[in-house]
Amino acid sequence: MIYLTLLKELPYLLEGVLVALELLLAFMSLGFIIGMVLSVTEVYGNRWSSTLAFMIERFFRGVPAIVLIFLFYYGLSDIYNISPFAAATLALGFRTGAYQSQIFKGAIQAVGPGQMMAARAIGMGKIQAIWSIILPQALRFGIGPWSNEFASELKDTSLAYTIGVVELLRRAKYIVSYTYGNALIVYGFCAILYLILVRLGNTVLYRIEKKLQIPGFETRKEGGLG
Repeated sequence: MIYLTLLKELPYLLEGVLVALELLLAFMSLGFIIGMVLSVTEVYGNRWSSTLAFMIERFFRGVPAIVLIFLFYYGLSDIYNISPFAAATLALGFRTGAYQSQIFKGAIQAVGPGQMMAARAIGMGKIQAIWSIILPQALRFGIGPWSNEFASELKDTSLAYTIGVVELLRRAKYIVSYTYGNALIVYGFCAILYLILVRLGNTVLYRIEKKLQIPGFETRKEGGLG
């Protein structure tokens, strides 16, 4: 009976997958921008800006994701009517931005100081050198670690159900509520869907990493579930 119900509700669950992917795209894009700004500021900023970037990064890495989600949703709702989707995007976006900043910081440092010195020697300004010389190489170094962050954050989209985002987990909870006692099967099916999404995402990112590999530097081996 439960398997027939799952088959019947499959389109409903797949709609939840799409919502989760939309949320993932939204906050990972926001996090990419935040992470890039923080990493560049930490490496190339002055004393004060580097310290500020470091403090922001430490704060959002140190606070649990669920607390940030509640902070942005219930806190901002006191002064602005923010939607659950927007609150989850901001909370998870700032959090992954803090983690991505460390990925990009390591990737920037992997490029080596000689690149910046050479760029400045031929007359490039600091910002131009960062944009044209450092970042294109750093992004290629960072794809591998970034794929691990992607896998982690894909799983964290499930936390958005706590504030009313109707993604995969919330839809599964609804199915459990009217099937009575079939939680193991329903949530187990959701776990399989998450595993498939993580695997597909990591495979795609591995292919991209391999294609953009800098000669002389080995990429990680394909596989893993994050």
